[in-house]
Amino acid sequence: MTLGAIARETSTIRLGTLVASATFRLPGQLAVAVAQIDDMSNGRIELGLGAGWFDAEHTAYGIPFPTLGQRFDILEEQLEIITGMWNTPLDSQYSFEGQHHTIVGSPAIPKPVQLGGPPIVMGGYGPKRTPALAAKFANEFNLPFPPVEIYRSSCDNVRAACEARGRDPESMTYSVAQVLCVGANDAEVARRAQSIGREVDELIQNGAAGSPAQVLDKIASFAEAGATRMYLQVLDMDDLDHIHLLAEEVMKVLP
Repeated sequence: MTLGAIARETSTIRLGTLVASATFRLPGQLAVAVAQIDDMSNGRIELGLGAGWFDAEHTAYGIPFPTLGQRFDILEEQLEIITGMWNTPLDSQYSFEGQHHTIVGSPAIPKPVQLGGPPIVMGGYGPKRTPALAAKFANEFNLPFPPVEIYRSSCDNVRAACEARGRDPESMTYSVAQVLCVGANDAEVARRAQSIGREVDELIQNGAAGSPAQVLDKIASFAEAGATRMYLQVLDMDDLDHIHLLAEEVMKVLP
């Protein structure tokens, strides 16, 4: 619902949730909802889907939280169903029988605007099943807030999984998310860190933080590790000067 509302109020930005848990929604309904928003936005939505990890988030909303292996099975079935429904020809029906989900004679409509369906974003630190599923289904592999060397290793695993499937590893977008806290001077960085309840030293270590030069260095380190896209998470939405500084002192310097 939120993405649908944003779709109607915007015209150029991409839309998505990065990676949401496959346990949250039924796959047929999710395929329809994403296709509808793709139509409303004229082809600007991306679907992020993962196995889920946060037990308390499920408990708080009465959502079952199966074992890790079961969650991966659910994720794989959902990806099969969603992509299958999107790519079923018009005037045809789609059916699927799995351990967790069964679809019988679905008209598989509406269809998304984007050819082949919206890009699929997947992420996770697992060394085997996550890379294999990403190589099969994903357009983008993402890790949230990792150390650089862990990120490098995870991207290498995905590249190897792509090669094992006969897929060009360069056909995948490799992305990373980092918390942003940039300032024109030390006092400004400290003030912004305090406003989001974080310590400066910790943010510099684990986020994109410090001076514009330090943020550019962090971006470069992830690029060297394999990232081709970076999401910068801004936690203080009222600090518009923060965004302006990013645009003027960081974004304009990037190639």
